[in-house]
Amino acid sequence: MVEAKDIIGLIESKQDIQEFKELNWKGSFEEYVNLVIAQPTAVRSAFQRIYDMILSHGVEEYTEYKKKITKYKFFDDIESGGVDAIYGLENSLMKMVNIFKSAAQRYGTEKRILLLHGPVGSAKSTIVRLLKKGLERYSKIPEGALFTFGWLDERSSTERYVDCPMHEEPLHLIPDDFRMDVEAKLNANISDHNHHVAVEGELCPSCRYQFSELMTRYNGDWTKVIGHIQVRRFTLSEKDRLGIGTFQPKDEKNQDSTELTGDLNYRKIAEYGSDSDPRAFNFDGEFNIANRGIIEFIEVLKLDVAFLYDLLGASQEHKIKPKKFSQTDIDEVIIGHTNEPEYRKLQNNEFMEALRDRTVKIDIPYNTRLKDEVKIYERDFNASRIRGKHIAPHTLEMTAMWAVLTRLEEPKKASLNIVQKMKLYNGQSLPGFTEDNIKELRNEAEREGMEGISPRYIQDKISNSLVNEEAEGCINPFMVLHELESGLKHHSLITSEDLRKRYRELLSFVKDEYEDVVKNEVQRAISADEEAIKKLCANYVDNIKAYTQKEKVKNKYTGEDEEPDERLMRAIEEKIGIPENRKDDFRREIMNYIGALAVEGKTFDYRTNSRLQKALELKLFEDQKDSIKLTNLVSSVIDKETQEKIDVVKQRLIRNQGYCDICATDVLNFVASIFARGDSKQS
Repeated sequence: MVEAKDIIGLIESKQDIQEFKELNWKGSFEEYVNLVIAQPTAVRSAFQRIYDMILSHGVEEYTEYKKKITKYKFFDDIESGGVDAIYGLENSLMKMVNIFKSAAQRYGTEKRILLLHGPVGSAKSTIVRLLKKGLERYSKIPEGALFTFGWLDERSSTERYVDCPMHEEPLHLIPDDFRMDVEAKLNANISDHNHHVAVEGELCPSCRYQFSELMTRYNGDWTKVIGHIQVRRFTLSEKDRLGIGTFQPKDEKNQDSTELTGDLNYRKIAEYGSDSDPRAFNFDGEFNIANRGIIEFIEVLKLDVAFLYDLLGASQEHKIKPKKFSQTDIDEVIIGHTNEPEYRKLQNNEFMEALRDRTVKIDIPYNTRLKDEVKIYERDFNASRIRGKHIAPHTLEMTAMWAVLTRLEEPKKASLNIVQKMKLYNGQSLPGFTEDNIKELRNEAEREGMEGISPRYIQDKISNSLVNEEAEGCINPFMVLHELESGLKHHSLITSEDLRKRYRELLSFVKDEYEDVVKNEVQRAISADEEAIKKLCANYVDNIKAYTQKEKVKNKYTGEDEEPDERLMRAIEEKIGIPENRKDDFRREIMNYIGALAVEGKTFDYRTNSRLQKALELKLFEDQKDSIKLTNLVSSVIDKETQEKIDVVKQRLIRNQGYCDICATDVLNFVASIFARGDSKQS
């Protein structure tokens, strides 16, 4: 039986007191300067910190359509188990990180507002949430450490320090006259120019008041003033409002710019006698508390004009104007997000020209790559999260396929349809299409991914299917596709009947694709005799080798030399649509492939060539399907021998393809009905 002491003991064994001490380090100004000499990265701008934080998780580089792509592992959100992972937006994320890099090196983009722009549900908020969450974690490790300071409270009977309300960089205490010399000393032995110490910004009004008072008391002896200082390490935290701020517009009549820059503390005005005394002011607006970190503006373009003026100064000059005080320095990343209608309003508003000029727009489109879209739904609907219900194979894939199709523009090439275009984007190869063709397709459809169905709509309909009482232990693609179609009538973002009609047509394309997929799977399950396929492959290879080398084949039964079996070769090749006039090319292609493997010391395996594998499986299926009589499934009477064969096929589907007993039976019935109605369409 578990007791309270067991729980307390468990926590005691997992707590890290040493880490707590490190995160709460306190020391003198002199000790801090020694720390900076040892670790110059402690003095970084907000942009430098966020860029270093992203790089600290590592990168992967690969080439796509002859373009070098850098994938930043930070956006995989591994530390949180991938709950906020970003899929398929490598190009947008590359652009954003390059802006951080430029800003970190002070090339100008540090004076801009970053605006994430895209349709609803395209991961704009998730990207910002990841950045905020990442900064919180980064500030807790030694490489991401940052420090602030507090003033000795002389009115307290004990030694107590009052923190700078804007948790500033302690080196701001160095007067302007001495900064250049101090920087030169600190940077003398730092080889990495990007991490040179730069003391930028002045003390906030509250700290300036304290500093001036002490300088007067000590007749300008700065060395005595810093004796009233205690430097401490602090960690960024959105919940504690330390270095991470979030602002969301409210009703236009209730918007107040003091929410951004702080407000008077009326109780303290009576104590200090003036509303311009910094001690009677709360420097706790979102800009104030986000100093040293990041501030997020949700639906930034819905802000009142008064707020936008604050934004202009905050971005360009890195200054804000609290009421009754001079301009105050800030150091923070300003990032907002908005959707298409709001951005169009910005473009059409001539009074917003100054804001447009200070904004760097980063498009965050929907996924247009199927495999990335599938990952979004697999994250939310998987065996560990869905209890008591099974999701049939291809259910998530088919819903994702429809979502992607709604986002694609119709191809301009007459030889290409929209489904084929989706497959090309997904990395599949089609005869006659090269990487250059795919790049051309991407370039001619600039707005692709900025319109279409949101992942949220898909997630809602999958959820509806899971709780539907008709789904007895398992949901299949048709159940979800039906939910998707029925929901179109009430979709708030679909205002055109033509668009609704197009989306329904795309659903029919998806159903056709699903038919092809499950026919292939059932065919593969029926022809899953590994030895039989290997024998058929060996026979085919012997014949095409003889054919290409103009030789004869030895009959293993009679021992006589015979002409290559043209009937066998064509029976296999026709299964994947190789025309008569291309058969020689295909046969030479296979032989060249086998020869290349032999040169590398490798053995040929039919599974390494997907087209040949498919052809062999289809040929074997054709040879065996009559013995199983799958079409008998749609009749009410099945003999014992046929039932045993069908049960073997079902078990293969369950074992190899992830079906359960319910959906395996359903898919066999579905494919049987296709054969029963004489569907001869090739997969």
